[in-house]
Amino acid sequence: MNVLSIFSGGGGIDCGFKKAGYDICFSTDFWQPACETLEKNRVGRLVKCADIRTINYAEELAKIGMAVDDIDVLVGGPPCPAYSKSRFYRKDKKRALEDENSFTLYEYFRALKEIRPKVFFFENVFGFVYKPHKAAFDLLKERASTLGYEISYKVINAANYGVPQIRERFICVGVKREYGKTFVFPAETHYNPEKISGKATRGKKPWVTCGDAIGDLDYDLPEDKDMQAGSKHKDLLKLVPPGDNYLYFTAERGYPEPIFKWRSRYWSFLLKLSPEKPSWTIQAISRKQ
Repeated sequence: MNVLSIFSGGGGIDCGFKKAGYDICFSTDFWQPACETLEKNRVGRLVKCADIRTINYAEELAKIGMAVDDIDVLVGGPPCPAYSKSRFYRKDKKRALEDENSFTLYEYFRALKEIRPKVFFFENVFGFVYKPHKAAFDLLKERASTLGYEISYKVINAANYGVPQIRERFICVGVKREYGKTFVFPAETHYNPEKISGKATRGKKPWVTCGDAIGDLDYDLPEDKDMQAGSKHKDLLKLVPPGDNYLYFTAERGYPEPIFKWRSRYWSFLLKLSPEKPSWTIQAISRKQ
């Protein structure tokens, strides 16, 4: 099965499909370091680093002796900030289709229209299905239907499949209507022991924790401050109990000399992993060079 990947990033989706036995024919991203990562690791046959709006899929595939008709699967996750939870805190930024980068969602469907693969795989943050983003969600359903695809979608948590990370993502899989089938999501294999018990756990295993995954590593903070992750308040991290964050230093939590106000920062600030739970989703931060 031949795969064409857009918004490829460093190749997370591409590598998943490759490990499952698919052939990654073409990958593209706008960010040069991402493209260099794809090329260095030889994830696929051809990598193109360019604005998605300038990509001519027929021309690019011709470089490797292929045509759009040869592509079986289109995969990709348009950039997620406009649909993320953190965008609710950024009042200076617009959300969903009103965001300046909303063209990326339309570009996904341009690729789908031009390539017409048997199947498409669409990924985004779970906030994609929030009510404020309904216009984008409706666009996904409308374009998929118009182009002849039956879709299945679900917000899945990677931890429920044995990954030591609480990573919730919106996944949509479309199958050409002519095949008369819809995608069925695989059954979950793991469960949250804090929320589920009894019969609901049958045939499943407890979540894989950070302790299970990296418990044998020496994760003590180094004495050398230059080796510590973080910025202005990084020295406080060593005082935070496992599984806690900056709220530990607030009056509401009983800290004797409060450093921060209650809910004045984003929840991941000074967040420390707990060995008894999976990791939280690692937050990506872009910095201007």
